[in-house]
Amino acid sequence: MNDFSFSMPTQVVFGRGVTDRTGAELASRGLGRALVVYGQGSVVRTGTLDRVLASLDAAGIAHSEFGGARPNPSLAHAREGIEAARAFEADVILAVGGGSVIDTAKGIALGVPYDGDVWDLYTHAAEPVAGGKPTVACVLTIPAAGSEASASSVLTNDETLLKKGLSTELNRPVVSIMDPELTFTLPAYQTAAGITDMCAHIFERFFSTSGPVPVTDELDCGLIRAIVDEAPRVLDDPTCYDARANLMWAGTLAHNDLAGCGRGVDGKRAGGWESHGMEHELSAHDPMIAHGAGLAVIMPAWMRYVWQSAPERFLTLGARIFDIEPVDVVEDCIDATPEEAIEDAVLATIDELQAFFCSLGMPRTLGELGVTADDIDALLETLEINKGAEFGQIQRLTMADARAIYESCL
Repeated sequence: MNDFSFSMPTQVVFGRGVTDRTGAELASRGLGRALVVYGQGSVVRTGTLDRVLASLDAAGIAHSEFGGARPNPSLAHAREGIEAARAFEADVILAVGGGSVIDTAKGIALGVPYDGDVWDLYTHAAEPVAGGKPTVACVLTIPAAGSEASASSVLTNDETLLKKGLSTELNRPVVSIMDPELTFTLPAYQTAAGITDMCAHIFERFFSTSGPVPVTDELDCGLIRAIVDEAPRVLDDPTCYDARANLMWAGTLAHNDLAGCGRGVDGKRAGGWESHGMEHELSAHDPMIAHGAGLAVIMPAWMRYVWQSAPERFLTLGARIFDIEPVDVVEDCIDATPEEAIEDAVLATIDELQAFFCSLGMPRTLGELGVTADDIDALLETLEINKGAEFGQIQRLTMADARAIYESCL
């Protein structure tokens, strides 16, 4: 187990009806002026926004609304929000929505006290301003990104087609309101994309060069097993409270850094985040591609390409999630060598994982997302800008490797 530092200062308020406590929770922290950030209107149609605003009114919190956050949140919109927050003198940016809305709110909160362009922070040309106002809070409506308790945020620069993430403890919301009943109306595709994103956050940390970390391995595999078990339940019955609640909590635990404790290398968070890096190019070039849907295609392809660099990690995953063991392969095929048995078990594990994603309605190929071979050069161009000539952890990937992975997804 490697050294690590773990803190989750975000207070989670979880359960039925807690949406109506939003104002009281902010007021208890001395917050009195909220810029309320939301997306394309679903929280308006479902009445969630009205409930939040009513709770703010009841708590005596002044508020101004800032809608229009899109999937794969845009830098331009965050810049507009920064100006709105400054004009309103907001002391809290309250996100009402999913990961894209929360990431937009984080970008706004980081940008308000910074004198330059907020993009400087995401390109690491400057450091975030510590101790400044406003802070971030959220009412989560889409379990997926884990942004409700993570140190991460992502923005897309539509001018350069660069999608960049920024990890800083300043990103963690002070409080996250998590009411599983708000997720009852989520479309099946959005639910499935969120489930895939949760899994990816765990896998990115699980596949690291630190090897086994038994306690964290058990946490990770337990989370994945719970997600695999609850996913079909929630798709069969979208109003199943327990299934929705378990998925919502799993999404938070998948990305609050608990799933990587003991696996970080050289003070960095666990894993190489290869699949996220390659998928970010897809959704940066086409913001209508759901992040989770892109991951459902990229992650299994990456796994097939690199598994020989860390077969024991894949065998652990197969055994603990899908009950796949090399010994079973040997028994089923008397002529199989131990090496062949390992390969068959690993590939069977990856196939099982991709079959799970597809069973949720996620795509298997890039073609299903409208991506063709002609798009790969452009993807690689921005990937290299973002990740450098080589990237990854359990196996270093060149741009030629990335091309091969993209092409295998067509």
